[in-house]
Amino acid sequence: MAAKIGQYVDLGKPKVVALIVFTAVVGMALASPGMIPFNALVWGTLGIGLAASSAAAINHLLDQRIDLKMARTRGRPLPTRSLSETQVTVYAGTLAALAMLILTLLVNPLTAILTFLSLIGYAVIYTVWLKYATPQNIVIGGAAGAAPPLLGWVAVTGEIHAYALILFLIVFVWTPPHFWALAIYRRDDYASADVPMLPVTHGVEFTRWQILFYTVLLVLVTLLPWLTGMSGLVYLAGSIVLNAGFVGYAIALLKTRNELLAMKMFNFSVLYLMALFAFLLVDHYLQIMTQSTPGPV
Repeated sequence: MAAKIGQYVDLGKPKVVALIVFTAVVGMALASPGMIPFNALVWGTLGIGLAASSAAAINHLLDQRIDLKMARTRGRPLPTRSLSETQVTVYAGTLAALAMLILTLLVNPLTAILTFLSLIGYAVIYTVWLKYATPQNIVIGGAAGAAPPLLGWVAVTGEIHAYALILFLIVFVWTPPHFWALAIYRRDDYASADVPMLPVTHGVEFTRWQILFYTVLLVLVTLLPWLTGMSGLVYLAGSIVLNAGFVGYAIALLKTRNELLAMKMFNFSVLYLMALFAFLLVDHYLQIMTQSTPGPV
């Protein structure tokens, strides 16, 4: 029984969903002048998390053919026949239905609509079409994966704000260098599965330059929270340190043929995004505390 539960948990890609939920919660916090409202924090987080898990399960279902061909994924529940297509379909559908009910009834309809569009964008449009249509698949499809902080913001306010779009843009621009680093390391897997990832279609050298280009673009985009007044100096200082590390990896990747470095950059990029959003969160509440502290009488 425990093994079966573990397989269902694996379908939802819990590590990925944890990062998604964290960025959504940061979006909620930045939209709140104080503590995050109860409904947004509890029901919004649950709804967004369930939708992300559903999208991941649908991705497993639709990708099972190529998962069987790739060393990284052939141990997943569907390729190993630990779970059937029917079981996965019911599981994904149940999670999606619960997510939409929770977000519509207990948060707000706009959050539910945007979450549903994000789910369809990743689980269907990207997985079924974009992944095989163009080597720019991860750039275009990254829009769905960049939605969580925007969803978090909308869960609190019920509207789309320019600051929420900045958070969306950060994750959107972060996605290509993050994923292409993995694609360099796993390019033989993608080639054997006929997936036209950039290192497969244009070569590793071209991909390395694209990683550097998007990393520099990411540095510029991550300045926007400070430039627009959404965040202060604590965030700025943290982002400068993190960006120095990211750029360092991108430059080092150009200078070496050791492809283990690409995997190290991929792992760093995950920590980078977590830390960047943590700095946004800390900076936000430090500003609130500073503003609420009475001055000398």
